[in-house]
Amino acid sequence: MKQIAVWLFRVSWVALVFATGPAIGDALDGRSRAVQIVGTIGTWAAWGVVMLVALVPTTVSLTVLRTITPGSIAVGGAAWGAGASATAGIVAVAFAAVATLLAFSGDVGETFAQGSAYGHERRLPLRPPGPVLVVLPLTWAPLVACVLIGPLALAARNWAVGAPLTAFAAGLAVVLAKRYHRLSKRWLVLVPAGIVLHDHLVLAETNMVAKNTVGSAGLALVGTEAANLTGNALGPVVEIRLRELATFVLAAPPRGQTKALHVQSFLISPTRPGRALRELHLLGIPPIA
Repeated sequence: MKQIAVWLFRVSWVALVFATGPAIGDALDGRSRAVQIVGTIGTWAAWGVVMLVALVPTTVSLTVLRTITPGSIAVGGAAWGAGASATAGIVAVAFAAVATLLAFSGDVGETFAQGSAYGHERRLPLRPPGPVLVVLPLTWAPLVACVLIGPLALAARNWAVGAPLTAFAAGLAVVLAKRYHRLSKRWLVLVPAGIVLHDHLVLAETNMVAKNTVGSAGLALVGTEAANLTGNALGPVVEIRLRELATFVLAAPPRGQTKALHVQSFLISPTRPGRALRELHLLGIPPIA
């Protein structure tokens, strides 16, 4: 099933060329030759980068894929607003939306995370913390807007607009790259010796719990007193109960310090809770009675 999702994304990304081409062609029609060249090269470059990383599943590839793919919706919408016909615009946005949904699916994320795994690791991605779902679009939207407008403004010889926007886009991309990549490196990792929680958004350091100290695992119930290590992620969460206390060090807030928690049960938020529980049970960890 996971490979099916990856192949569906690849097919949708190839189809996007034919779906978006007419809209971009309409939008560039009548523009200066320089604008047409920059628009065409930029579109093909972005498409080619995503196609390349889609064929090489790693966590770095996942970051690139999930950063650029939603931009196809912006490109389709911009082309529609810049003169493309309603039909061409709707088709472009619709195909871009499908590709974006596939890019952010749990199966695609798991395949790419596993692509960077070592040895007998089984990596199970975690859902993003709730607050990130608010902050992420607020940082991504200015980046995409500047990437789209800046180079085209330079091509149109509008230096006053193009130069600062292009420079801002480059600087913002450098700043955001590391932060976005952290989202691709949040996993529950299963190894023969036990489980590892790798989440540097919530935790200050990676934590390993030996298999013989893990008592049970199951879906968390309302009112549980387990330590919340999900970052307030939305959706169902998994509770892992231990036979003895374990220490987790929470990541420091922007103006605060790290905090150590001594817990005997904790909550995590796998993108596929059912699959995570099956893998935990296969490791020999029984379900919560």
